[in-house]
Amino acid sequence: LISKRFVRSASPLNFRMVGVKSGTWVCPLICLLYLLAFLQVEGDNVPMTLLKSAVAEGAVCLDGSPPAYHLSPGSGSGANNWLVFVEGGGWCSTVEDCVERKSNFRGSSKHMPPLSFSGMLGGVQKSNPDFYNWNRVKIRYCDGASFTGDIETVDPATDLHFRGARVWRAIMKDLLAKGMNKAENALLGGCSAGGLTTILHCDSFRSLLPASAKVKCFSDAGYFIDAKDISGADSIQSFYGDVVKLHASANNLPSSCTSRLPASKCFFPQNVVATMQTPLFILNAAYDQWQIRNILVPTSADRNNTWGDCKLDIKKCSQDQLQTLQGFRTTFLNALPGAGSSSTGLFILSCHAHCQSGDADTWFAADSPRIDNTPIGKAVGDWYFDRSSAVRKIDCPYPCNTSCRRVATDSMED
Repeated sequence: LISKRFVRSASPLNFRMVGVKSGTWVCPLICLLYLLAFLQVEGDNVPMTLLKSAVAEGAVCLDGSPPAYHLSPGSGSGANNWLVFVEGGGWCSTVEDCVERKSNFRGSSKHMPPLSFSGMLGGVQKSNPDFYNWNRVKIRYCDGASFTGDIETVDPATDLHFRGARVWRAIMKDLLAKGMNKAENALLGGCSAGGLTTILHCDSFRSLLPASAKVKCFSDAGYFIDAKDISGADSIQSFYGDVVKLHASANNLPSSCTSRLPASKCFFPQNVVATMQTPLFILNAAYDQWQIRNILVPTSADRNNTWGDCKLDIKKCSQDQLQTLQGFRTTFLNALPGAGSSSTGLFILSCHAHCQSGDADTWFAADSPRIDNTPIGKAVGDWYFDRSSAVRKIDCPYPCNTSCRRVATDSMED
């Protein structure tokens, strides 16, 4: 597989194929060497581990197939350090939606494509200086409820298995047996629904590791807020309520929240982080593409599709729409942990994006998005290693940040 970054990086080079004789083509040696070197650096597939032994414990994907993860072993100074990253992919709130997931990689390990690591998971020191040689893990997401569901009964009519919490425990058990139980440093991270998973499981993750270990959590585009849509309805509240009910998630949400609030409210990070004990870093766009499309302007609130172009490209928003987006940004900022939360790091960009840690372009490249000339990767590293007393960066309102990159909507982990 060749990453998106390879296509961009290679474009200035002349990769012309030279004809030797009719029907036979060879690549110039320098071109071939460059390609092979690049693939080794950026494009190697990381083997997938299928946890077949977990099936006997009922720890399975929606379709009953084994859970899966990818592990790139650590080396040198990173041999006892662990970065565990959770894949994103939204949620299913109805039986019909969950059944549909059974036919793709969001609900079945039978359909999971190969993965190569980049960005925060990348194995090149120059582009990922703080975590490149750690044990790097990506957990595949196939339960549809951020690893919180646990229902014993399986309806034979649908053959749906709501077992996300069991999957989580099974994968953690396997990683601990592979050396994570001796971790000196550990960081649990995730993007989108995986970023929410990180928040919901952060303290329990910390409890699994040695007391002497430095353990923190990182949520990329996972800080979904409890906000009304443009029609004044609580669409996202209703949606999350359906997810929690369908998957029976209540018993696997943080008890520090469910002891105070209804379980559906504890799917919202703003109601969880206040009582978290483990340090958390929140990376998010103030104009998060997924939240604008699904929380602020869901289809149910925009039947005439007047927001269609704006939701895809903020540059196409009208003045009235921009004013609404600025109001959403204010609501988002007000939902973040206050300045008194010294252990919580913040990097809130004024970009129209969703998930920015998994791509080398947005993580630590020379032209990555920045706040105060600091790229995302450096901010997260400074916060994790306590190189800065407080990393709490909040961008000025759109359109002030010219370093923001255009993110294709079909590349988002939504």
